Amino acid sequence: SAFRQGLVTGSKPVIHHVLHWLLQRTNELRKRAYLANFLVKLEVPAEFLQDDTVADINKQYEELMEAFKTLHKEHEQLKTSGLSTAEIRRDISAMEEEKDQLVKRVECLKKRVETVQNHQRMLEIARQLRLEKEREESLAQQKHEQKNQLFHAEQRLQRAQLQLKEMQHAVADSKPESLMKKLEEEINFNSYLVSEKTPREVESKKTSVYLLQKVVAEPAMTQSDLTALESELNEVNAQMNQLNEKRMRKYEPTDSKFSMYRQQASIISRKKEAKAEELQAAKEEMSSMERQMQQKTNQAHELEGSEVLTGDEFKQYVNKLRSKNTTYKKKRLEIAEITAECGILQRTEELLKQRHEAIQQQLQMTEEKKGISGYSYTQEELERVSAVKSEMDEMKGRTLDNMSEMVKKMNALVAEKKASLAPVIKELRQLRQKCQELTQECEEKKIQYDSCAAGLESNRSALEQEVKGLLEECVQEESTYRYINCMRRNLKVQLQRAEEEMKAYGSPDPQERRKAIREQYTRIILEQENLGKKLREKQKVVRESHGPNMNQMKMWQDFEQLMECKRECFLKQQNQTAIGQVIQEGGKDRLVL
Repeated sequence: SAFRQGLVTGSKPVIHHVLHWLLQRTNELRKRAYLANFLVKLEVPAEFLQDDTVADINKQYEELMEAFKTLHKEHEQLKTSGLSTAEIRRDISAMEEEKDQLVKRVECLKKRVETVQNHQRMLEIARQLRLEKEREESLAQQKHEQKNQLFHAEQRLQRAQLQLKEMQHAVADSKPESLMKKLEEEINFNSYLVSEKTPREVESKKTSVYLLQKVVAEPAMTQSDLTALESELNEVNAQMNQLNEKRMRKYEPTDSKFSMYRQQASIISRKKEAKAEELQAAKEEMSSMERQMQQKTNQAHELEGSEVLTGDEFKQYVNKLRSKNTTYKKKRLEIAEITAECGILQRTEELLKQRHEAIQQQLQMTEEKKGISGYSYTQEELERVSAVKSEMDEMKGRTLDNMSEMVKKMNALVAEKKASLAPVIKELRQLRQKCQELTQECEEKKIQYDSCAAGLESNRSALEQEVKGLLEECVQEESTYRYINCMRRNLKVQLQRAEEEMKAYGSPDPQERRKAIREQYTRIILEQENLGKKLREKQKVVRESHGPNMNQMKMWQDFEQLMECKRECFLKQQNQTAIGQVIQEGGKDRLVL
């Protein structure tokens, strides 16, 4: 009933919500209104359906409704497919031209090939070559796709292993007491949020929404209304402060300790709220940092393909590096000692070689003396050849044994790999078939998505244009409404002033009649007329005395010039007398000398 009353009276909250809902679903509602004319089924009573003719007509009616549904669906699909008849015709004409050109080229090539010997066999070989190339390309593409799938699978496996390690590490470090303590803290915090903080925030939001709705429902306010409301608000605040002071004087004596406890309780509650907000902000920040860390780890996995070390693993890695550094230093000292010893041994080897050469020279000299030169050399060569022969025989035996063992191992390894790869190959074939089906389905879905996106984009652009036009019209109508409202207020004020003027002019009281604007203006008009008469009389007097006054002014100017000439003559005469006196005094001085 309230909704209907709001519609009838034109209430802003009701009308605005209805318009918002309608404008958001214009196309949908238009389609529903169109389909309602054909798809709203007419309910026929059961007693009428017992008649054969009525039942047949009802059956035909339902069949026609179903046919309309299918036709409408096909129509919508064709609309959303994004294909027009003109484009299809152009494509068909272009394809026919290409077909004619290809037919002509094929005929020319056939004529050229018919002169060549064994052209049928060569064509068959070329066809087989083309098929093999296409098969090779498809196999290469499948190989590339399988490599990508293997790479992604390895990455997923690495991420899963890393998560497993992190979970194992977290479980290993955690204890039941610590877990129970954390759970209790989380439960207390969540219970505080649910029971105290969230209801207060909801109530504050509700009050603010109610006030905003109240402000929206009220008519537009002027500056005078705002000033009146501010003054009223200040008065109410002052009254509230006075009442609070009275209440504090009445119920809270100075020697009572409840005020101190209340202050402490309010301070603790404010601190609790602040800490809860800080904790919530810290949790949100921690969750955002965890998301960033997960993104960074994923990026590192994609770039490097290796595992990223956590904090404990990095510490273990640093400890291993330190231990390896110590072992490296020890080995370096050992290498220095060995190099020193090697230098000593090299020196001893040189000395022994020199002694050996000296002994050999002495042996050759003795052999030459005895007449058996070269005996020691031939003896050494025979011993060396026999040693080499024995070593070669041993090596041949060892290599044959090694080769037989290696062949056995390779055969066993090949058999093992075949046995292990057989189920994988079988699964891979199934996965290939599934991958082909999924790729085909993905392409179909992509085509449907593109067509749907194009239709939605066109609808969105049309809606945006329509909304833009409606917004401009709304702004224009609002401006005209404000202008008309201002004109109405001005006319209302003028009408009120006219009514007051009529009341004052028609009242028998002379004082009230004097307050009338007509009386004021008549009085001002009389004053201005009297002033105009005085000014005209003054102008007449000025015009009459203008000629004599001008003559008098000219006479005064001539008199001024005459007096100026006399002054100049007087000054010249005084200068001449002064010069004569000076000359007379100079002559007297000369006579005295």
